[in-house]
Amino acid sequence: MKLTVVGCSGSFPSAESACSSYLVEADGFRLLLDMGNGALGELQRHCGLYDLDAVFLSHLHADHCIDMCVYFVARYYRHEGGRCDPLPVYGPEGTEHRLTTAYADTPSASSMSEVFDFHTVKPGTFEIGPFTVHTERVAHPVEAYAIRIEHGGRTLTYSGDTGVSEALDELAREADLFLCEAAFTDGKEDIPDLHLNGREAGEAAARAGVRSLVLTHIPPWTDPQINLDHARAAYPGPVALAAPGATYEI
Repeated sequence: MKLTVVGCSGSFPSAESACSSYLVEADGFRLLLDMGNGALGELQRHCGLYDLDAVFLSHLHADHCIDMCVYFVARYYRHEGGRCDPLPVYGPEGTEHRLTTAYADTPSASSMSEVFDFHTVKPGTFEIGPFTVHTERVAHPVEAYAIRIEHGGRTLTYSGDTGVSEALDELAREADLFLCEAAFTDGKEDIPDLHLNGREAGEAAARAGVRSLVLTHIPPWTDPQINLDHARAAYPGPVALAAPGATYEI
């Protein structure tokens, strides 16, 4: 598998990065994890506009899904080559309604489903293209999912947004790469069931016995170096900060 960081800023885009979006590729199949603010523009640096094979939305906060509205425009109003076939989109209950409401002026109430083939995510195991995926609810104010992606004996786990979560620990168990949010700063924000800090991300990686940890979803007002230092103090393996355009062979 190849992982490309399309965007990794938490809560809102930074001057350097779009919000959460990650491209996972294997066997010619392209799966996008989340499409937050600014992600569609950055995605085109790494993938053709119409070359995605599926999208997974971890939850329906704007910084993880809102660019699906402009992607709707690109797919619905495409003139050269005609309208695209519906793209599989996996998301929580109500994903179609959320995107239709956010767009606010679709030609009809069913227009989104003309270009997106919506699948409701629940805890479980299923296939997306060549990937076997496992999803579990995690600790966030809205319905939110972490995802474990397996292919060819290798594993990637993406936390989505979450506080400390036993379900996340299990999904990350012995993952080759753990892409984990670290939005908060230890000792500064202490809000349960919302986000992790760098220490907590490192502790989760240590409990799960992952082979490598990449911290992501760090907002512009959070010092990433502090979170990196805290994660390294809690987890003995390799730790990196996600950066736009970074790639990882898994």
